[in-house]
Amino acid sequence: MDTFNFTLPGLGRPKSSRPERVAEAVFQELSVLLRQKARDARLREVSISKVIVTPDLKQAKVWFAVTAGSSADQALKALRRASGFFRSHVARTLNLRYTPELLFFYDRQSEELERLEQLFSLINKERVGEDRDSEQKDSTTGD
Repeated sequence: MDTFNFTLPGLGRPKSSRPERVAEAVFQELSVLLRQKARDARLREVSISKVIVTPDLKQAKVWFAVTAGSSADQALKALRRASGFFRSHVARTLNLRYTPELLFFYDRQSEELERLEQLFSLINKERVGEDRDSEQKDSTTGD
């Protein structure tokens, strides 16, 4: 009797959705904590933008953003300093066997978006200026 080979590509263990569910729960808890219970003034301008949990649920990579005019370095220091508080709260709330270690990273995506918007605005201004110049040339040569 032939046995089926389960080691073929794509037939391995299916990807679990549990890390995504835990990431979403950690995201929600950290967002609430930052808004309601964080005492450090450096954390008032911080918002969580994304959380990714490793498949073994041992680490949670947390990306954060700060409002304009706030220091990302100071916010990162404050987050790292408060990580024990955050982790213990997540442990009590989510009731997991292992509470993921929280690793914080600054999310530069908002800066990139702002830079791209400035570039697009500059390009648009140049196009409008070129359109006006071509209209003026057409009106002077058309007379």
